[in-house]
Amino acid sequence: MKHFCALRGHWHLLALLLVGALFLKGCNTTKVDPDEEEWISLFDGTTMDTWVPKFEGSELGVNYKNRFILKDSLLSVRYAPTDTFNNDFGHLYYKDRFSYYRLKATYRFVGEQQTGGPGWALRNNGLMLHCQDPTSLGLEQDFPISLELQLLGGDGVHERTNANLCTPGTNVVIGDTLFTPHCINSDSKTYPGDRWVTAEALVLGDSLIQHILEDKVVMEYRKPTIGGGNISGYNESAYREGQPLKEGYISIQAETAPIDFKSIELLNLCGCMDKKAKNYKSYYVKADNSTCEY
Repeated sequence: MKHFCALRGHWHLLALLLVGALFLKGCNTTKVDPDEEEWISLFDGTTMDTWVPKFEGSELGVNYKNRFILKDSLLSVRYAPTDTFNNDFGHLYYKDRFSYYRLKATYRFVGEQQTGGPGWALRNNGLMLHCQDPTSLGLEQDFPISLELQLLGGDGVHERTNANLCTPGTNVVIGDTLFTPHCINSDSKTYPGDRWVTAEALVLGDSLIQHILEDKVVMEYRKPTIGGGNISGYNESAYREGQPLKEGYISIQAETAPIDFKSIELLNLCGCMDKKAKNYKSYYVKADNSTCEY
């Protein structure tokens, strides 16, 4: 009997210890470091499943002539030697929309331009910001309504600024002036076309957009709105003249220049701003407290 009681006491003690451990675990209030930046990998080198292509003249989702490819852990644009340009511009859209964020892409231009490509498209791609919903694109639309952080590689001869601004279907305010032409050069130096370059964008809704190279702001503008033309084939329902652009999708281009992307990353600046929440981040600038976790 004493032996049985001793065993019973032993198991009772173990049970108390287990309950205590679970209680302590449940009371653990350790938070994620609010200052640690949590970058989202839009492209991680393993899949293109989170991206959807759209080429002029093709339905959404059709990777025309397999021009966007995943190979050797790179997201690339490629053209076959027999492939000739036929006004078939393409874009590859990330699946989610964003409003306040930092975007960072590391890329390089490679090989020769597609046969028949326009001269301005030599070593030319872009990070298209605040893109219209890809489901709203016209079948024959050439460029999305968007703001383009232009990626340009030098030709080895001429000076050529990088991270310029182009405005397909949009207008912006630069300084205190409404800018309605299509493109404007940045303050950057020339970057050789065959080296890895990291370009960044700071996007704060419609209040501020900056293009950044080597931690230097080379282009800055505000208050983007729909307008200005410089696109064709769009659906009239998507082209709402004067409407502010406060958010949108992100895309990259296929416009006759072969290119590799090593990484495309995004730091969301919109999220939980309640300091009592476990997922509060000190670097958020736009509150979305519906995402708070306690």
